[in-house]
Amino acid sequence: MANPERRHPKNVEGPWFVDDSCIDCDASRQCAPWMFGAADGQAIVVRQPSSEAELADAVRALLACPTGSIGVVGQKPHLDGVYPDLIAEDVYYCGYNSPDSFGANSFFARRPEGNLLVDSPRFVRKLVRRLEELGGVSHVLLTHRDDVADAERFVEHFGARTWIHEADTSAAPFATDVLRGQTPTPIAEGLLAIPVPGHTRGSVVFLLDARYLFTGDSLYFSRKRQELGAFRRQCWYSWTEQTRSLERLAAHRFEWVLAGHGDRGRLPPQQMHQKLLELVERMKRTRS
Repeated sequence: MANPERRHPKNVEGPWFVDDSCIDCDASRQCAPWMFGAADGQAIVVRQPSSEAELADAVRALLACPTGSIGVVGQKPHLDGVYPDLIAEDVYYCGYNSPDSFGANSFFARRPEGNLLVDSPRFVRKLVRRLEELGGVSHVLLTHRDDVADAERFVEHFGARTWIHEADTSAAPFATDVLRGQTPTPIAEGLLAIPVPGHTRGSVVFLLDARYLFTGDSLYFSRKRQELGAFRRQCWYSWTEQTRSLERLAAHRFEWVLAGHGDRGRLPPQQMHQKLLELVERMKRTRS
């Protein structure tokens, strides 16, 4: 729980605050960009909620925070039934980001053929019960080694199949299904695993219904610039390979980018395709 005595001095006055345990993972700003800013390498509250809708955003941020760094003094808000949060047709943001993945986002998708969990949130009973109500989890899709978090606990609880690339299997020895090479692999109807080595050697993106692209840490949507981006400083394997991977990814069309780190975004497929081509050209200019 956030400690009011460790409240960051640059928070605005009011009941909501961020304490100095924040790791600046960006989850709070994704949930409530109007409420949270940044100072000294940490998130801070820049405006207090003033409506029921804004209070709901604040609660989503509080529950998503992986380090429990967001707090509120006084009357406690209602915290039940917040996550998973529906963001598109049958696609949900799980919340409850894990410190083991540096606060990465994870997602849940309902499917007639079996529901999907993409990367792992914290194993929180409230979330698990809600996923049970939505039909459970048939497949756990791991985009790369960094965002495994509590995946094994979800796998054991739901008896799910687990997918990861062979180059990152040491992070998930419990995986039941191993992706190999760089050839896109169909997993289920409408679901394609596309290897994108670069961020890690075993990075994969998952394309659902040619609409939703779950990207892990390989690709994100910038809410400030309204364009696609990739993390040069957090590229652990090869920026050159990541550039090549995203260039190959341009063979596919999608309208949603649902990132582990960095924000999510939606554009018409042709516009999203153009944004991807523009990103690849920028990456080529910074190749090392």
